Parts: sequence; structure tokens; C-alpha cells
Amino acid sequence: MKGHRDLIAWQNAMEVVVEIYRVTKGFPKDELYGLTSQLRRAAVSVPSNLAEGYGRNSRKDFQRFVGLALGSLLEVETQLEIANKLAYISDEALSDIFRKTRRVAQLLHGLKAWCETPANTTAASG
Repeated sequence: MKGHRDLIAWQNAMEVVVEIYRVTKGFPKDELYGLTSQLRRAAVSVPSNLAEGYGRNSRKDFQRFVGLALGSLLEVETQLEIANKLAYISDEALSDIFRKTRRVAQLLHGLKAWCETPANTTAASG
């Protein structure tokens, strides 16, 4: 792996960010400094934490940042549900974005599990 951009979780998280920016363009203007801003910041935090954690060059640090990314992703999902309840986004749009966020969550859980495995374990040992 050459860098954080090679992480499938990072790539998928970036797609979620773009989708969040697209969907929040339609939010009411009075939400610009409220839900719109909060949702965008939380979404941006997911790939940002992956990049920062990857750059730390330590599994332990990376695991911590993957956990932060997962927390931000759950924040995004919560805020999307709020937006849906306020009729800022449709049920269909919510469902579409949730498919993407669930995929990112699966990938993050996989990265967390990888971080928890001993670094010196190989398939040939034992």
C-alpha cells in the first residue's frame, strides 16, 4: 500500500463526503450554520481521520483514528436522520446515503479488526 488514498475505506468515505455536500445544497439557508455545517464537518472528518491515522505509522494510532472515523460516521447517520425527520431529505435519498455509510462502516470495522491482529502473525506460522 502506497498511502491512505489506497484504502478502500478512505475512497468510499470520500464518496460519502461528496454525496453529503450534494444533498445539503438543498437544505434551507437558515441551516447553513447549523445542520448543514455540522453534517459536512462530520462527513469530512471520516476520511480525514483515516488519512491522519494512516500517517502516524503505528497500528495503535491508526486503530484510534479508525475509531474516531467510525464515531464521525455514526454522527453523520444521526444528522441525516434528523434532516429526514425535518423533511430536508427524502426517504429515498436517506436510504441511498445509508447504503454508502453502511459500506464505509463495514470497511472501518475491518480495519479495526486488522489493527487488533498481532503485526508479526503470518499465515505460514503455527
